[in-house]
Amino acid sequence: MLNRLEEKLKEMKKVVISYSGGIDSSFLLYVANKILPRENALAIIANGAMVSRKDYEDAINFLKENNFQYREIEYNPLEIEAFRENHKDRCYYCKKNLLSCVKKEAKENGFDIVLDGKNADDLKVYRPGNKATEELNIISPLAEVGFDKKMIRDEAKKLGIKIWNKPSNSCLATRFPYNTILKKEDLRKAELGEELIKSLEIQKVRLRVHDNIARIEILKEDFKKILNNEEIIDKIKKLGFKFVTLDLSGIKSGSFD
Repeated sequence: MLNRLEEKLKEMKKVVISYSGGIDSSFLLYVANKILPRENALAIIANGAMVSRKDYEDAINFLKENNFQYREIEYNPLEIEAFRENHKDRCYYCKKNLLSCVKKEAKENGFDIVLDGKNADDLKVYRPGNKATEELNIISPLAEVGFDKKMIRDEAKKLGIKIWNKPSNSCLATRFPYNTILKKEDLRKAELGEELIKSLEIQKVRLRVHDNIARIEILKEDFKKILNNEEIIDKIKKLGFKFVTLDLSGIKSGSFD
C-alpha cells in the first residue's frame, strides 16, 4: 500500500500538504519528502485559536527537525459565524475557509495541487469538513489508497517517524455543546484544563465544557490519577469552573455528535 501512495505522489510531482501536526498529515508529508525533491513538497500550517498551543508548537518542531519547507498562515475561525456559534456543521464552514486560504498560499508559492491527511477511517464517521475538501478539489491520497489510522501508525513506526503513536487531537470547538457561543478565552480555558490533566501522564483526554462545569473524559485506567489528585482539580476550578466532574463512560471521540 505504501508503494501505491508513493506512486500517486510521483505522478503529482509537486504538492502542498495542508498540515495539522497530527500523525496523518505528518506521515503524508514525510512520504512526500521521501519521494519528491524537497522543493516540490510544501507544508502549509494554520495558526489559529482552534488549535492548542502545545500541538501547534509540536507541529512546528516536527517541520524544523525534519528540515521540511513550510509556510505559516494566520487564521481566525471565530470570524466565521457558524464556527463562533458552534453550529453542528461548523467544521464545513471552517474547513472551507481554511482550505481556501491554504490554496491561495499554495498558488502564491507556485503550487497547484493541495493534499490533506484525511484517512479511510474519516470516511466512516460524521465529518462535515469532508464536503469542503470535495468542493475545493483537495486530494486525500491516504483515503484514496485505503490507509486507515492503524495502518498509518504502523507504517510511520517502520519509517522511524517519532510521533507515530501521538494521540489524536481535534479542534477545541469540539469541547463545547453545539450552539454554544465560542470565545477565544473559552477555547483557551478548555486547552489549559487538558494540559493540566496531561501533566499527570494522562495522554488521552478531552475536557468538555458545560458552562461552569468541566466534564473530564479519560481512559478508565487513568481514573485514579484524577480521583487522587485534589491539587489538579483545584487548578482546573481556578480556570473558571465551579464544578469538575469525571465522565464514568470514559473518553469518546465526538461525544457531542
